[in-house]
Amino acid sequence: MAPPPFVRAVSHGVYEGRMREAIHALKYDRLHSAARELGRMLATAIAQLAPQAPTEMLVVPVPLHRSKYAQRGFNQSRSLAFAALEFLHVSHPQWRLTLAPSTLMRLRATESQAGLAPRARRINVRGAFSVSDPSKVAAQNILLVDDILTTGATARAAAQTLLKAGAASVWVATLARAQRSTGFGRPMNTARDEENEEDGEILTAAATNTTSSGPNSSNEWKQPSF
Repeated sequence: MAPPPFVRAVSHGVYEGRMREAIHALKYDRLHSAARELGRMLATAIAQLAPQAPTEMLVVPVPLHRSKYAQRGFNQSRSLAFAALEFLHVSHPQWRLTLAPSTLMRLRATESQAGLAPRARRINVRGAFSVSDPSKVAAQNILLVDDILTTGATARAAAQTLLKAGAASVWVATLARAQRSTGFGRPMNTARDEENEEDGEILTAAATNTTSSGPNSSNEWKQPSF
């Protein structure tokens, strides 16, 4: 597989146990109060990029297709990014991170990624994204934010779209990453997990230099107080 088009990807912890339960609470049970604590965790992951990343970046949440947005009523990646920036503006005031939620658009509703081979996943999301105004992306450094990292198909497609629109660089941060012995993340075995496969994916540590931080990276993550 070709190297990813983004510079580096980071995540807070593994998509399992209480982390998975917390993400489900936000996405499916619409427990919006969970976004703040999960956003704090995302902020700790993003902070890993501070020593290397540019001092000024546009923060772009991975978008949902309008049909998925209408069904859910909100974009969890945007909620997480908004909450994370609140913490980062305090902890890293010199870092100019600007939320740009309308930068990237999802042009079509892709089929579920569950059960697809890695190559099929890449084909599934090929051409799925577009930049709303390339002039606002030109020469900008982008921080792409999503909730879950699986194989990398979605992040690759989104990053390639941003770079073709003129972005100077793309970096990736997610709240959680999948982890499988096969190197493609942990198997998804519920209807909600299958939907996560479609919503957002980024590369596992086996495929890129993805790192994790915080107690959940050692499977000692404690349930957040919602």
